[in-house]
Amino acid sequence: MAKRELIPAKKEKAHERVKTFRNELADYRQQFEGLKRERDEQQTSVNRTELLGRRPHHASTPENPYSNSSQAAAQSSPFRPANASAFGASPTDYNRETHALREQTFMSSTNTQLDEFLDRGRAVLGDLGQQREMLKGTQRKLYSVANTLGISGDTIRMVERRAKQDKWIFWAGVIIFFVFCYLVVRWLR
Repeated sequence: MAKRELIPAKKEKAHERVKTFRNELADYRQQFEGLKRERDEQQTSVNRTELLGRRPHHASTPENPYSNSSQAAAQSSPFRPANASAFGASPTDYNRETHALREQTFMSSTNTQLDEFLDRGRAVLGDLGQQREMLKGTQRKLYSVANTLGISGDTIRMVERRAKQDKWIFWAGVIIFFVFCYLVVRWLR
């Protein structure tokens, strides 16, 4: 599409947009590959620790069946707190940790989404600024064309003044219309 543009400024702008799009695409691909590599390495390390961290088969059934008797006595001790587990963490601590983890992941995803929204807003604002400059340039060109056709600056100013007056007349009419509608509704009640 950029090659079909007739105006050189638009053609150049389109080429710049294509170039920035390609650069961003390459950056995103590199980031994706990096994240993919990190995930693979993490999965490999998890698999390795899972494989190497397994208990040997001879430890599953101890040679002395009464070796855990001290643990059983400690668990049935009257001095042991009622809600404590054998590992030192209560079930409420586990629930708190899972809740905190969910909250943290929610906050991080919200933060990421807000950053994306802000980036989109900045891009839209930049595009609006460019469009404004383009429209101002078009207006200047129209004025110069009008001047070359023989329309004087006074005539152009008169047309602009008339447009401003028409705008005020329009808004005054809108206000009068709403006041009229309000009075009709109030009168009919």
